[in-house]
Amino acid sequence: MTTRINTTFRTSALDHLNGATATLAIYTGSQPASADDAASGTLLVTISDVYFGTVTNGAIALDSGMGPYQANAVATGTAGWGRLTISDGSVVDGSVATSGAQFNISSTSIASGDTVIFNSCTLSMPGG
Repeated sequence: MTTRINTTFRTSALDHLNGATATLAIYTGSQPASADDAASGTLLVTISDVYFGTVTNGAIALDSGMGPYQANAVATGTAGWGRLTISDGSVVDGSVATSGAQFNISSTSIASGDTVIFNSCTLSMPGG
């Protein structure tokens, strides 16, 4: 039998991001098999004080009015994946690219000292 999640549940699951502070860490290499696993790869940049907006139809996006979300890189490398850590300890791992990824940044080719901008992110729960 297929699991189906209604909009109320989807909204509730994502709503704890609304108003919470999050941090995005960008690493080289491959994303771990589970968000419960330790981070792997070289830490390239940590972008703090990230905020999300209101949940709509089971999805939540960055609160663009609170940005810009940016920080200076601490190492050189190619961004491979990102870990979003919410202030309550919840973690979301995802892909990193300049577009079309969970975490969209200004460039995936990062040099130490570069300013890295976290441009967009939309997290969603499956519906049904």
